[in-house]
Amino acid sequence: MLLSVLSWLCSSLLLPLLTVSGGKLPEAEVTIEVLHRPFICHRKSKYGDILLVHHEGYFENGTMFHTSRTEGDKHAVWFTLGIREVIKGWDKGLQDMCSGEKRKLIVPPALAYGKEGKGKIPPESTLTFIIEVLEIRNGPRSHESFQEMDLNDDWKLSKSEVKEYLRKEFERHGYPPNDTLHENMVADIFAKEDENKDGFISSREFTYKHDEL
Repeated sequence: MLLSVLSWLCSSLLLPLLTVSGGKLPEAEVTIEVLHRPFICHRKSKYGDILLVHHEGYFENGTMFHTSRTEGDKHAVWFTLGIREVIKGWDKGLQDMCSGEKRKLIVPPALAYGKEGKGKIPPESTLTFIIEVLEIRNGPRSHESFQEMDLNDDWKLSKSEVKEYLRKEFERHGYPPNDTLHENMVADIFAKEDENKDGFISSREFTYKHDEL
C-alpha cells in the first residue's frame, strides 16, 4: 500500500519450466473481460508500474470472499505490477489497462493460491475478481523516481534521503510518521540494493533491474 519503496523489499521470481517428455506443459491462462474502458486513455499499465485498485473477489459459486471497498481499512490497494506482490493472475490480467478501466478476471488455481490455498481460500480454487484501476504511476525503478528521491542531485541516494522519501510517502497517503518503521525499512532497502556496500544507492544500483520488472 505504500507505493514504490515497499516493492524494493520484494524480488522477482523466475517461473520454473515444467516439462513432460521434453515438452513444456501449457501454461494456465487468465480469462479477461473488460467491463468498462474510458474513452480517453493517456497511458496503459505495464510491468513495473504502480497501480491503485479497488477489487472484489468471488468463489466459483458467486459468493464474495473479499471487497476492498467495505472491508479492512476500506482503502484502495497500491501494488507494483509484475513483481509478484500480488497473485500471478493479477500480474497477467492487469496489463495494458487504462486509469478508470474495470475488468473481470477468472483466475485458475495455478495463478491464484494453488494446492495450498490461503486463509479463507480453499485449495484448488478458481477465483473471479472485479478490479478497477484508479491510478497508474511510474514504477519504483524509473529515473523519475530516482530524481525525486535524490534531494542533492549527486546521483546517489543516502539513507537520510530514502528515509525522507518514506516519510513523505506515508504523509501523502494519510499514515502517521513512524521513525522506527522507516529506519527498519531503510536498513532492509540498503541491505538489498547497496550492491557495493558504500552506504549509498547509486543510480545504476537503483535502475539496473528496471527492464526485468
